[in-house]
Amino acid sequence: MTNTHTNTNHKPSLTRLYARLVVSDGPRAIDFYRTAFGAEEIERYTDPDGKIVHAMLRLGDAMIAVKDADESDPAPDSLGGSPVIMALDVSDADAVAEAMLRGGASVVYPVADQHYGQRGGRLADPFGHLWMISQPIEELTPQEIQKRTTELFT
Repeated sequence: MTNTHTNTNHKPSLTRLYARLVVSDGPRAIDFYRTAFGAEEIERYTDPDGKIVHAMLRLGDAMIAVKDADESDPAPDSLGGSPVIMALDVSDADAVAEAMLRGGASVVYPVADQHYGQRGGRLADPFGHLWMISQPIEELTPQEIQKRTTELFT
């Protein structure tokens, strides 16, 4: 029997990558992402109790999925936080941070001009997910960024 789905001479190609965010309150999280980031809900599937098992959201050119926490998938707030940081490039970091704060986010690092030519900061959303938001403020070469980074740590 020949397996037509496996070709040992060809590496499989990546067709899509998105973060799947587990949250303690899916509908509230979707409302937060809609208000803070302008997310558009593309699809939503629920279990018989109404808990979200999968919702896909579009944030500009990016996609994220949201699901309610369950016994198999805990939310970051039940684990003491998340080690993953989502990075968002935005046109106005201050405005996005303000929208996040109005929705219940908290500041991890305030929005400020950064040594690597970005204005940005880090916030935690009300569900324990971390977001680094930034906008470009100057064009720097990789060498200039490395020089500034070295200076920052010495």
